Amino acid sequence: MAVALAPAALARVQRYLAESPQALGLRFGVKRTGCSGWQHFADLAQDQRDGDHVFEQEGVRIFVDADSLPLVDGTTIDLVKQRLGEQFIFRNPNASAECGCGESFTTDADAA
Repeated sequence: MAVALAPAALARVQRYLAESPQALGLRFGVKRTGCSGWQHFADLAQDQRDGDHVFEQEGVRIFVDADSLPLVDGTTIDLVKQRLGEQFIFRNPNASAECGCGESFTTDADAA
């Protein structure tokens, strides 16, 4: 089981953490929302919670709660530059379909 950061995302998260020394790392997971059912979220982790799985990559800790882990296992988080901004994208092998706007996804387990 693992969640990984592509090089561009790793560099950006390292900068975020340098700007927020109180943060422990990156919190990553999913929540129920959107038209397809699940939406990824990523934020700075302010604490470690019971049941968190912690992955470490080049000094960056990635905290994933136990409920999210089966839905994000194997995900690579990347950062893409688009026009004047940047956006994190999630390459999640568990997503079987996405909504038209790309904000939410479903899994094969949801379809069953």
